[in-house]
Amino acid sequence: MRKYSFFTIILLCLAILIIDIVTFYWLLSITHHISLPYLIHVIHILFWFFSIGLITSIIILKIRLDKIHPQRKQLIVSSLYGLTVSSFIPKIIFIIVISILYFTNYVFSDKESLVIVPVIGLFAWFLPFFIILYGIFRSLYRFKVYHLKIKCKDLPKNFKGLKIVQISDLHLGSFNFRYHILDRAITIINHLQPDLILFTGDLVNNFAWELKGWSSILKQLKAKKGKYAVLGNHDYGDYSHWKTPDLKKSNFESIKYFYKKIGFKLLLNESDIIAINNEKIALVGVENWGNPPFKKYGDLQRSLEHVKDITFKILLSHDPTHWNEEVVHLKKIALTLSGHTHGMQAGINLKNKNGALSNTNTSTGQVFISKTTNIYM
Repeated sequence: MRKYSFFTIILLCLAILIIDIVTFYWLLSITHHISLPYLIHVIHILFWFFSIGLITSIIILKIRLDKIHPQRKQLIVSSLYGLTVSSFIPKIIFIIVISILYFTNYVFSDKESLVIVPVIGLFAWFLPFFIILYGIFRSLYRFKVYHLKIKCKDLPKNFKGLKIVQISDLHLGSFNFRYHILDRAITIINHLQPDLILFTGDLVNNFAWELKGWSSILKQLKAKKGKYAVLGNHDYGDYSHWKTPDLKKSNFESIKYFYKKIGFKLLLNESDIIAINNEKIALVGVENWGNPPFKKYGDLQRSLEHVKDITFKILLSHDPTHWNEEVVHLKKIALTLSGHTHGMQAGINLKNKNGALSNTNTSTGQVFISKTTNIYM
């Protein structure tokens, strides 16, 4: 988890308070239509109880953060983050919608405004609130398979019909050691009988201890021709404060070793060749490469050193922005698979393009957290 300064936290709390004051102002215009005074008081008390409680919790957590056990800290921070997002964003939408309605209420008569404006305003508040809650607490566990058929003239004939399952951004620490949650995902993936399983980074949130107990689950994944992985921005431990560089290095080495335990070959700026009857394709894996604030550990040229003569290459790169910056100009990379942009499990599908996936193109396959993409060639 990123470490923010106390000044930044105060600014966040101030922003929450300002939004809540404006929200409460518009809420008064709605509650005054209620004929029961005690109900009005209850609504107002609950509103400010939640608001002040959230702000107080954020400040107390910041003060006591370094004294809390990392495992408990992650759970608390994740919960507060979810509450903040699910509260803050819907209120902003509510303010914008109801302000527009009130200041342009010439569309309605005075009598209609008394009913329509409050109803639409509340709808604009609660709809995004429940959508965000659904994304954070429910959609996380609704595993889906996206089937994509990709045609490429450079694919060797012996690889025709190659079946790939891509998974990405598991962030295992977020499951809080509830191992059974992934049982259905493992069953779904194995039922697809893939030739290759490719994991495109962010196995953890920050720490190697998040992996405790998961090896017996993930090593059940089966692929006919191999399982491969690359690292994501969260796998390097960059979002935590380490007492010594050695502790960070030890954490990183433990995460890398975990891939061996579950039977995945981790590609660290390197490549691997898969051959069928003297025909070959190459899997190229770069370490995380992203635009600021994300760090650039990836070295694409180094990854390609030993496979320059292989015509068909599949690149694994966690951050899709890498494709626009370095990959698009390389004709010998036929397919790029990325993760990273899972957008809190919320997205909009328009003509087979997902709104939560940014910087994509027709040759880039990307997936949401804990979901799979099935690619037939």
